[in-house]
Amino acid sequence: MGIGITELLVILAIVALLFGTKKLRSIGGDLGTAIQSFRKAMTEADAPRGPPEDSDPALGAPRKDGEPKP
Repeated sequence: MGIGITELLVILAIVALLFGTKKLRSIGGDLGTAIQSFRKAMTEADAPRGPPEDSDPALGAPRKDGEPKP
């Protein structure tokens, strides 16, 4: 015996009455933004990173001051 569609609709109606639709929209928007930011951070963390711009790729060491960038 799980929760059916009827029970979910009753719970949703009670929550809408308690908080109001504007507050629920605000909460939903904030939750969506948080999930989107989390997913973006996860994909950026998984992306391969190249060497830093101020290092010499041939040596793998930082360049000396005065040397032009390639």
